[in-house]
Amino acid sequence: MPFKHLAHKNLILTAIVLVLLIGVSSIALKQGSATAQVAVPPQEIPLLHQLVKDVSADRIETDIRKLVSFGTRHTLSETESETRGIGAARRWIYEEFRKISRDCGGCLEVMYVSDTVTGNRIPTPTEVVSVVAIQRGESDPNRYVAMSGDIDSRVSDPLNGYDESPGANDNATGMAGAIEAARVLSKHKFAGSIIYMGLSGEEQGLFGGQIVAQHALDNNWRIKAVLNNDMIGNIAGINGVINNTTARVFSEGTRAMETPEEARIRRFSGGEVDSPSRNIARFVDRQADKYIPNLDIMMIYRLDRFSRGGHHRPFNAVGIPGVRIMETNEHYDRQHQDIRVEDGREYGDVIEGVDFDYAAKLTSLNIVSLAEMAAAPPFPGEVELQGAVRPSAVINWKRPSGTEAENLAGYKVYWRLTDSNQWTYSKFVGDVQSYTFENLVVDNYYFGVAAVANNGAETPVVFPGPMGNFGGYEE
Repeated sequence: MPFKHLAHKNLILTAIVLVLLIGVSSIALKQGSATAQVAVPPQEIPLLHQLVKDVSADRIETDIRKLVSFGTRHTLSETESETRGIGAARRWIYEEFRKISRDCGGCLEVMYVSDTVTGNRIPTPTEVVSVVAIQRGESDPNRYVAMSGDIDSRVSDPLNGYDESPGANDNATGMAGAIEAARVLSKHKFAGSIIYMGLSGEEQGLFGGQIVAQHALDNNWRIKAVLNNDMIGNIAGINGVINNTTARVFSEGTRAMETPEEARIRRFSGGEVDSPSRNIARFVDRQADKYIPNLDIMMIYRLDRFSRGGHHRPFNAVGIPGVRIMETNEHYDRQHQDIRVEDGREYGDVIEGVDFDYAAKLTSLNIVSLAEMAAAPPFPGEVELQGAVRPSAVINWKRPSGTEAENLAGYKVYWRLTDSNQWTYSKFVGDVQSYTFENLVVDNYYFGVAAVANNGAETPVVFPGPMGNFGGYEE
């Protein structure tokens, strides 16, 4: 074929291709414009990456060493001394929160919350005193998320309030983490409020948590999530494993306050693994994936370790969702032990057993979780699911109004297969109160919804019905 004919043919083919491309582009633009009607918020929040960088392992180490320096922080220990015992420790924590508050222009309300109790491990009436600091939100100040650590420590005898009980990992690490979280987050403002808690009486029967939980109910604090940190500094387990790249999050399956009628609904609708606590755990897991380098979360489908307890439990017991964040590999020789050496084996919860970088990593996990939940709009309320004997499932929820919703961009719906442990699929659907999952049969999937702020901050996913209810903003 002559060159000029070939060139002419190529020009014709090129023109056809251009026409097709323009047509495809036009279709894509039309489809894009339809999609663009719902502006999708960002998937990540740059501030949260910065918050991780702001966490200081050196400051956490300093605080742990200070807590250890009180000798013992046993609930039954000295309260009058300024240098030894739980009284000195809680006053120091109180003053640390006050100092942080002064640095942020008085942004923290610092208080003691206490009551006098007796029990199996408190034989005589004893005042159990916790320290609480509140960072008020700007638009929804009566909606809270909380981080807790424990003030108290113990040795082998749970009634021994005299001997050395450093409690370096259990639980100076969690307490130091809560103080560091206040330092980092108090430099920023959020829609909702954040509570930083130092709880006492944990080793004697979870009394501090019970007292603060009741105080929250009495004062109508709408606490949506409690992140309890108990032992976040050990990386060398008694099982021989040394690992600083994983952490565990424990969460209850069904709500402790479930009524017989709610149990009946759950039996026919599902939700055994979708309590508010369980969806907080999933949220924390996603935060680690997005923001914490080299940290993988083990979601443990138990309220706590086998036959054991922690300070999130009293909150769960009264309907306030809570989870426990902690190290993966425990070393039992360093827990609840008199300091001693037997047959060449060292016992005791001493400072040498703490990895400060790991404690900082788990503190960072708490910080990004608290920050995003506090920056999010009100959690979806009155979430309901419909779709029995229909080709498509329908999820409905109630939208807030007024200043509480001023940062609301809209809602993201989630769904997953019923045997999946994490929400697999999602779609931002805008500022609506209902969504239809076309051609998704309700029998085959679990569904949920999260509220999304203008900056992309999300709530944990709310599962429909009483099984997943966090408590509506309208309560």
